[in-house]
Amino acid sequence: MADPSSYRPKPGQIPDSPGVYKFRDEHRRVIYVGKAKSLRQRLASYFQDLAGLHPRTRTMVTTAASVEWTVVSTEVEALQLEYSWIKEYDPRFNVKYRDDKSYPYLAVTMNEEFPRVQVMRGHKRKGVRYFGPYGHAWAIRDTVDLLLRVFPVRTCSAGVFKNAARTGRPCLLGYIGKCSAPCVGRVSAEEHGELAEEFCDFMAGRTGTYIRRLEKQMTDAAEEMEYERAARLRDDIEALKKAMEKSAVVLADATDADLMAVAEDELEAAVQIFHVRGGRVRGQRGWVTDKVEAVTTGDLVEHALQQLYGEETGDSVPKEVLVPALPDPVEPVQEWLTERRGSNVSLRIPQRGDKKALMETVQRNALQALGLHKTKRASDLTTRSRALEEIAGALDLDSAPLRIECYDISHLQGDDVVASMVVFEDGLQRKSEYRRFQIKSFEGQDDVRSMHEVITRRFRRYLAEKERTGEWTDGENASTEGASAEGATQGNATPESAVLESDTTGNAFAGNAFTEDDGRPKRFAYPPQLVVVDGGQPQVAAAKKALDELGIDDIAVCGLAKRLEEVWLPDEDDPVVLPRTSEGLYLLQRVRDEAHRFAITYQRTKRAKRFRASPLDEVAGLGETRKQALIKHFGSVKKLRSASIDQICEVPGIGRKTAEAVAVALAQAAPAAPAVNTATGEIMEDEEPGTTTDSPEEPVSAGASHERRGQET
Repeated sequence: MADPSSYRPKPGQIPDSPGVYKFRDEHRRVIYVGKAKSLRQRLASYFQDLAGLHPRTRTMVTTAASVEWTVVSTEVEALQLEYSWIKEYDPRFNVKYRDDKSYPYLAVTMNEEFPRVQVMRGHKRKGVRYFGPYGHAWAIRDTVDLLLRVFPVRTCSAGVFKNAARTGRPCLLGYIGKCSAPCVGRVSAEEHGELAEEFCDFMAGRTGTYIRRLEKQMTDAAEEMEYERAARLRDDIEALKKAMEKSAVVLADATDADLMAVAEDELEAAVQIFHVRGGRVRGQRGWVTDKVEAVTTGDLVEHALQQLYGEETGDSVPKEVLVPALPDPVEPVQEWLTERRGSNVSLRIPQRGDKKALMETVQRNALQALGLHKTKRASDLTTRSRALEEIAGALDLDSAPLRIECYDISHLQGDDVVASMVVFEDGLQRKSEYRRFQIKSFEGQDDVRSMHEVITRRFRRYLAEKERTGEWTDGENASTEGASAEGATQGNATPESAVLESDTTGNAFAGNAFTEDDGRPKRFAYPPQLVVVDGGQPQVAAAKKALDELGIDDIAVCGLAKRLEEVWLPDEDDPVVLPRTSEGLYLLQRVRDEAHRFAITYQRTKRAKRFRASPLDEVAGLGETRKQALIKHFGSVKKLRSASIDQICEVPGIGRKTAEAVAVALAQAAPAAPAVNTATGEIMEDEEPGTTTDSPEEPVSAGASHERRGQET
């Protein structure tokens, strides 16, 4: 590992002007390329204290052995040179988008004497007009088959064309009217070129004028009683309309634009692009990249724009590019796009209307693409096996952890503290084994104490099951106190498979997941080989302490700290750092992220239920309709509390027995402190009439009313 100070340029040596810089390793290989408005300021940021650098930046500067730079005149030139060098050197620490597939285009070879329509992949060629990209090659052939009826352009290869010209006989398409057969001289090169131009115009979105022209020709033919010609024109119009239906109108003003969306996590990002021409989606493509450097969404957008338009000119660059975040600064990128198009290009974030709605669709595609990419990696048996082996090697386990359990704590500023337990077996989710816990042994925010409680409760149940089945015969009393999991509710459990039992403390916990006749063990009976906790040293120490207190020493424990993706082990001062390309790290991240998702979903559900709570919820047999009738009649819970039983009976549908139950429930519920107007400090005596959610005498505090501003963990 190199010391950055060993190759740091001398003070004043770096110019204070725009430019592009390269970091090289000890073998002179370029490992990173970047651009800067001020080379002096940018490069100085790399040679600060290593502790202050982003982990990936720190890895880059310690891998490098030298830095060099090239001064340019403008930021636009820097952008162009950066793109060229990234293409030339392929640096390992730069963001590099890779196509998730080789997208096919519909291409028209206008550089040939007799232009040909065909499917093309790979690099674009000069003199060829491209349309797309398309998701599948069959979609191109489907569209071409419809259009050849109206635009009988050549589609055959050079060999077939020459053979037909030599024999004087066209191919089958020439006989059935789907090729104008220039090979045998039915049309001249000029006439065939005009057909190809019309084909390109239609594909470029100029459809309305051409269809109206055909409709007028059809009407004229019908008036002149040329019914066969009119019928052919009618069929041509139907074929064109059918081809147009394959790409629905998404922007009514015939806009030409590209829409780009980004979905990302800590290590990877997916980019999706929709190409809209003439208001219709004419193509779609997507990329996935590893985030090998510290980048923002704006940086990802800039790199994607470079790859998308780096070799494009003219109309291939649209008038408008819509993105989720703007590069910083945006002016050089916009000027670069304008130069490549030859006219002004608008680069902006859509704020409202159809364009924003379409951008949301593109964003959903990006999220699905990232999820599919992760699923493909996770579903591969060889990859999963390698991931488990890497985890075993990194954590010094005797064997691969075939069952992994991960725990996460979630709360909102100390309220509604819950925990989750997710299970992965053979590297795949086992959702039927998921569990959720409520933290009830204390109030407030203490993730370490919460983790200790959850691990204790889970593994007390495990020891109790071992004792019940006779596997554990140490003679110790495996108490199940605190093992309650109002706590332990099954993620996908059905009423038939989950029997609720009760412990001596009165708390409910999940009972037998299967009938006794099945002979299968109860819940929590299977021990994991590895326990993963979401957090660093404190959480790992708490989990290890809980296992030690229970006398369990054959289950490994580790923690995954989200900020730096470091793996922490008990009683170790330094973390285990897995390579960022490691399948083992990827699996641990998936386990951790799933535990976080499961926990925060449960926490939000509980929070929403608490905010909707009312003393009337405690009245047995009082449904939502009659609760709303009571609130509507009295105007608020406070006024209902002061009403007599006879007055409550006046509400339609409320009998005397129900009225007595309502009065008792409201009397037992302690009234909260008076509500205060936080803007004026005024004490509000009466509530707003018609309140139907939280009970008015139990106002939500100012902090809770703005709960969305809090930090969910």
